[in-house]
Amino acid sequence: MARQTRERILDASLAMFNAAGEPNVTTNHIADELGISPGNLYYHFRNKDDIVEQLFSRYETRIDDALLVPEERLPNLEDIWLQLHLVFECMWAYRFVYRDLVDILARNRKLKLRFARIMTRAATSAAAMMRGLVRAGVMHASDGEIRLVAENVLLVATFWLSFSAVRGLRTEVESLDLGRGIHQVMVLIAPFLRDAERAHLSTLASAYSDDATRE
Repeated sequence: MARQTRERILDASLAMFNAAGEPNVTTNHIADELGISPGNLYYHFRNKDDIVEQLFSRYETRIDDALLVPEERLPNLEDIWLQLHLVFECMWAYRFVYRDLVDILARNRKLKLRFARIMTRAATSAAAMMRGLVRAGVMHASDGEIRLVAENVLLVATFWLSFSAVRGLRTEVESLDLGRGIHQVMVLIAPFLRDAERAHLSTLASAYSDDATRE
């Protein structure tokens, strides 16, 4: 029963943080949403930062899984596409982390160090994927170019939701923006692909172009 209450608190907190922004949600708001007393909430979590840290652990596990690179074979374009989908879906599920990133990391040094590790892991994964494409003859790029592209991929992916939120196209970021973000990341890689793979990339990206046209 206690474990169920703890999970309910985390699930409700995640939904509220995502909807309203973590700084705008208090432990009293969370308790009211669940119909429990603040004392009951504090029985499970010391404070709101404790809740944020537990949610960050969930996010950390999911993003680590998304960043896995094929080990038994060389990667292909679909592997990168799939990895980006998994990463962006994780970002969407825990979008409060990215929307309130500076504020959260500024007040919690432990999370700042853990997020820095995730950034390093993501850059390493992106570079490994691209080096695999080079070995497979699908991509032509030097080590220096791969390193720079990996950093740019990380930059676009990390701040894509914030960028979408401030563009002024809508009042709220929508899941559709994830597709555009994936497309923007793949465009960074496209100039280094062979003609056949670049054409294949355009085909994969056409679904997002069609969605944008239908808006």
